[in-house]
Amino acid sequence: MKTITVRDLRQRWPQAEAMLEREKEITVTRDGRPVARLVRVRQTSGVRKRFDPVRHAGWQAKASGRRIVRWVDEFLAADREAGEVGGSRDLHRQ
Repeated sequence: MKTITVRDLRQRWPQAEAMLEREKEITVTRDGRPVARLVRVRQTSGVRKRFDPVRHAGWQAKASGRRIVRWVDEFLAADREAGEVGGSRDLHRQ
């Protein structure tokens, strides 16, 4: 197992990264004592699940207790009437 100091890690990151490609792990030391261990992370190329609106609607109904929330529609209607999106009202106005 290779070791590298905290200072070398900060000042020579490209070399440390190249060393990490060759080695399985690197021990980081400060004043000759180990303080951390760097290991390689392998990216998994998992495919992201596509958004399913029907499934989301089911979750939303379950999370809201089957009650319909209409206040969003009221805010959108007010924005449309004012001719802007997201800025027609000052919600913090006193």
